[in-house]
Amino acid sequence: MIVRSAQLGSLSQIQHGFLTRDGGVSSGVYESLNCGRANGDDKEHVAENRRRAVAAVDENASLCTARQIHGINAITVEAAWPADQAPQADALVTNRTGVALGVSTADCAPILIADGSAGIVAAAHAGWRGALAGIIEATIAAMAKIGGAPDRMIAAVGPCIAKQSYEVGPEFPAPFLDQDPTNRRFFEQCLDKTHYHFDLAAYVQSRLDLSGIPTTEVLGLDTCADEARFFSYRRACLRGEAAFGLSLSVISID
Repeated sequence: MIVRSAQLGSLSQIQHGFLTRDGGVSSGVYESLNCGRANGDDKEHVAENRRRAVAAVDENASLCTARQIHGINAITVEAAWPADQAPQADALVTNRTGVALGVSTADCAPILIADGSAGIVAAAHAGWRGALAGIIEATIAAMAKIGGAPDRMIAAVGPCIAKQSYEVGPEFPAPFLDQDPTNRRFFEQCLDKTHYHFDLAAYVQSRLDLSGIPTTEVLGLDTCADEARFFSYRRACLRGEAAFGLSLSVISID
């Protein structure tokens, strides 16, 4: 039901977890721990799944999530809001106990970050658009604004689509190469010479490294290839399925 980072797990006051698709009550394409509120699943099932997910990480915390839009807005959370009043954002930051920050993904990279010394945590949603635009830097800046320091932070990149599963078109590398020509290292040419495989996790890790975080753990779990454990937008598209589930990644402070 849950996978964890060994590095974040070394911080005794920080609770975290990347939830798999196991252990919930949904059925069909949403089987079983679907935590996506806007993807067509039964709302009561989703509410129960989200309750189970946060309880598996921190049973004393209230879950706080946002409406993710592949942007760069990072919000500092003072107290958890009702799920139906969630603002638009792709990263949440807090220094409050009793608040479990969550992001939903189904191939995008969930990033959990903690400054254990300052008692500050963050959860970020990084698809290629958000990562390229600067969601990682925005998250770290929001942490720094309330006392966090990048050189004290530990980051974990959770289950996401892996390079071998992520084929992209000939136009895709251009904005990455415009940003930095050395980003070419995140692309591997396919046999047809016109398409590429893109390494999202490695690109995300590079942005975390450039931001000054000394320790980043990449779990290296492929959401698209591992159907038994993870939901995947790419897999659903390849099969022509109109719906798919979303997994939750959660972090909190004791």
